[in-house]
Amino acid sequence: MVVNIANLEEAKARVKELLASHERVILGIVGAPGAGKSTLAQLLAEAFEDGSEAGVAEPVDHFAAWVPMDGYHLADVELKRLGRLQRKGAIDTFDARGYRSLLQRIHKGEDGVIYAPMFERDLEQPLAGAIPVFPWTRLVVTEGNYLLDEADAWKDVRAAMTEVWYVDVDNDLRRERLVERHIQFGKAPEQARKWVMEVDEVNARRIAACRDRADATVELPPLSL
Repeated sequence: MVVNIANLEEAKARVKELLASHERVILGIVGAPGAGKSTLAQLLAEAFEDGSEAGVAEPVDHFAAWVPMDGYHLADVELKRLGRLQRKGAIDTFDARGYRSLLQRIHKGEDGVIYAPMFERDLEQPLAGAIPVFPWTRLVVTEGNYLLDEADAWKDVRAAMTEVWYVDVDNDLRRERLVERHIQFGKAPEQARKWVMEVDEVNARRIAACRDRADATVELPPLSL
């Protein structure tokens, strides 16, 4: 049965339920570009950062970690070699096997600190070794476009996660956000609109086709990006 989550308090309550029955929770948040999944992931990671929201007896730093899939973007130099720079964000422009390996290591509870990459928005490039996941980190929130896809390594990505939530949002609002975001990071308005319709929307249709595989649907009030 798919759970419907209607506000941030319900989202936090669901996370607490998962933590009560799992030693470590890997929560995946998926949605089309511009849905607000990164904002939701950040809010949850911040809410549980020291464990007090989960009711731990003594708060501890890094109880939660935010590990975005975007850290596994292929670098622009490699996308140029592959001839895929103008389709950046498509499923084949990520290192799916690398992302799968990271989640499997976190899922198995490998000894020591596990380092994850982040995506640096100002550079529009991945940055290696930027996010530590400690042995005592009990909540790992990861978000991205293709967590429910079943192509190649992606099916194993889903298997490494405790739950995956699909973030739903009005498509017009989502596209408006995307245009604004592309403009913010350097595209001209006309170029931004063209990218949204010819690149982002192609990806969005693929992502939406997988939504019935989610454990929960999240329909929150508009979240800023």
